[in-house]
Amino acid sequence: MDPVFLSRLQFTATTLFHFLFVPLTLGLSILVAYMEVRYARTGDETYLRMTKFWGKLFLINFAVGVVTGITLEFQFGTNWSRYSAYVGDIFGSLLAIEASVAFFLESTLIGIWIFGWKKLSKMGHAMVMCLVAAGSNISAMWILIANGWMQHPVGFIYNNGRAELNDFAAVVFNKFAILEFLHTVPASFTLSAFFVMGISAYHLYKKQHIDFFTRSFKIALVFGLVASIWVVIEGDQHAVHVTKTQPTKLAAMESHWETQKRAPIVLFAIPDEDNGRNRIEIGRVPGVLSLLGYHDINAEVQGLNDFPKADRPPVLPTFLSFRLMVAIGTLLPLLTLVGLFLQNRLVENRWYLIVMMAAIPLPYIAIEAGWILAEVGRQPWIVYGLMRTADAASPVSGIQVITSMIAFILVYGLLGSVGYYLIGKNALKGPQAA
Repeated sequence: MDPVFLSRLQFTATTLFHFLFVPLTLGLSILVAYMEVRYARTGDETYLRMTKFWGKLFLINFAVGVVTGITLEFQFGTNWSRYSAYVGDIFGSLLAIEASVAFFLESTLIGIWIFGWKKLSKMGHAMVMCLVAAGSNISAMWILIANGWMQHPVGFIYNNGRAELNDFAAVVFNKFAILEFLHTVPASFTLSAFFVMGISAYHLYKKQHIDFFTRSFKIALVFGLVASIWVVIEGDQHAVHVTKTQPTKLAAMESHWETQKRAPIVLFAIPDEDNGRNRIEIGRVPGVLSLLGYHDINAEVQGLNDFPKADRPPVLPTFLSFRLMVAIGTLLPLLTLVGLFLQNRLVENRWYLIVMMAAIPLPYIAIEAGWILAEVGRQPWIVYGLMRTADAASPVSGIQVITSMIAFILVYGLLGSVGYYLIGKNALKGPQAA
């Protein structure tokens, strides 16, 4: 009944659930915008049908994502009031910009897109969807700037017992935030591409609407290929920056206990956090951690035993989530490369269509694992090196938190069930006449 633990658990549950919908919004909005621009330029009715089919799935996903996201901001007041009081001058301004600039723009334009089919020109209507896509991704940018500041706080001073903003540009151009944006958003594009390819693969397997879903598959294939390769390349730069700014996270990611040069990685381990070692290690490769962290095989990498136990993140979830993210992140571009060679004979390669249907959940799992890595790996800090999570919680009782958490789980479970039922029903039904 510890209110801090329960508040963390509640925020984890609501964030991970909300993050099931956000990535699809970011990428699918771009794909729908591209399809509609193609329709406006060519007059090809197939692109219009594609716009309406994938647009309907986008709208269902967006609606559930909005509803589940609004409650997250309220938790900063209900569950994390001390955090809000201490750093609200910085964090609150970023959330305010996200809501007033990006989210309001996106939401208003979605209304115009839904009801403007007969009131705007073809290209004018397509431009509205382009602006919706831009608004969605700008919204993600501000959220990630806020999270990037929590990961690596910059641009502030201490005044009257609070952290107050004194360099807005430093916060906006925080390198950690930029790298986080360049990693998370392309990962979302990858998820959206696999969503479209997986549904297209189902209909191609059934030999339904072959031209429609072949075109959809090819568009998503190129989008997913570029995005998934970008994620792998950028991930290397992100790891180098984490090495410099969050050495405890890097050590936990690799379950690395002793400071040493030519630091190794292990493919799998079972950490023993009480004794500062690994119980079991499989696949120890010398020098690779130094190479990944510093691009120097002889570099010295700090181990977890160099830091007080109170300053170390939970090792096992950090280690496993990193392994899961990397494994899936390596597989996804390989699947798109195979698709590149098979794109002109998809219907004949039924085994590949089955694989792509089964692959729909993989980017979801990878992106959730990445979020766990980012947030659990930052512990015990809510703002790295500045404020501990235990000091950020509201003065509420455990029973209050657990009551609201149960309510959230029930409501979110209902919303998620309805949302995915509608997405699944419409996805399997296929396109209708334009």
